[in-house]
Amino acid sequence: MAESYDAIILGGGAAGLFCAASAGQRGKRVLVLERASKVGKKILISGGGRCNFTNVGAGPANYLSANPHFAKSALARYTPRDFIELVDSYGIAWHEKTLGQLFCDGSAQQIVDMLLSECAKGDVAIRCDQEIAQVAHSSDTFTVTTQDSTYTVPALVIATGGPSIPKMGATGFAYDLARQFGLKVVEPRPALVPLTLGGEQVLFREISGVSAPVIASANKASFAEAALFTHRGLSGPAILQVSSYWKPGDPVSINFLPDRTAGWLLDAKRENPRATLKSVLREALPDRLADILADKIALPTELGNASDAKLREAEARLARWIFQPNGSEGFAKAEVTVGGISTAELSSKTMESKKIPGLYAIGEAVDVTGWLGGYNFQWAWASAVAAGEVI
Repeated sequence: MAESYDAIILGGGAAGLFCAASAGQRGKRVLVLERASKVGKKILISGGGRCNFTNVGAGPANYLSANPHFAKSALARYTPRDFIELVDSYGIAWHEKTLGQLFCDGSAQQIVDMLLSECAKGDVAIRCDQEIAQVAHSSDTFTVTTQDSTYTVPALVIATGGPSIPKMGATGFAYDLARQFGLKVVEPRPALVPLTLGGEQVLFREISGVSAPVIASANKASFAEAALFTHRGLSGPAILQVSSYWKPGDPVSINFLPDRTAGWLLDAKRENPRATLKSVLREALPDRLADILADKIALPTELGNASDAKLREAEARLARWIFQPNGSEGFAKAEVTVGGISTAELSSKTMESKKIPGLYAIGEAVDVTGWLGGYNFQWAWASAVAAGEVI
């Protein structure tokens, strides 16, 4: 005989656990079904094992979606301050790094333990190692069949995330389920992912491991953070950020000297005509990066032998150095996914399907993707609460 609950949450990640806790503490009988051997596996590896659990500045402008307004309601109703208060109530020490990013002083395990404690307060049942064999729907009931049990519920929450980091067990299950119920899916693609270089730009692989603070741009998005050269291409926070906006065929431009004002190279020529571009760049950039840029620009040996026009050209190129990535490192290295279950299918207030009453989608499964730096966790918490308060 099928076991019955008020709600089943598919997925025991950040969004799934928080949604279960929210609903359970309202007196709902909630079951979390997790495919992996334990819950919260992606939480544990996040932030270098310290979990970048939110960002103090998180707001709608920090998210990508086919509908940029969709996230406003949930984010306004459950804010970073709300989650910080919860973290503080558990005595979890944390610190703020650059750009409003908050990390545990200790381990990401503290966040997982907190979520499990919150679930325990609501008597939430959690079952791991669960393979979903079938999900069926008739009238107002969902029937979920696993390898060893059958469950019936009036509310089903899709919280299985996206396909990024498949080695952690991530799959496109959320999209398959959405399509089964006739919900549109915005084509998923890797986001917050290193970009690869080919052709003559393979030369930059020679400086693998070198990083520098830059402004990286793709399409209309620009981020001032570090870029890192790798044995495959480009990475580092600035590149990961613009990768979410980048599409195959697009260029990525890098301003290697964002603090320099127009005419700085002409000033350098006047101050020391015998200086070389290489020596001047080495004052501002790592030596190996300075050397490769100077070699590519190929000015006459000394600045004094270069015309002002040539120096202005060099300035312009250093301020907008064009890279033409030939791809990305894909879902295997992507931290999150752009795209997912279309927001046009969901209520922005409750995350419930407009077509199928009782069906909800939250977290990364939805077409809402945050910047690097705690924004995706904040969306997980906010969307989880939006659904948890009504299921």
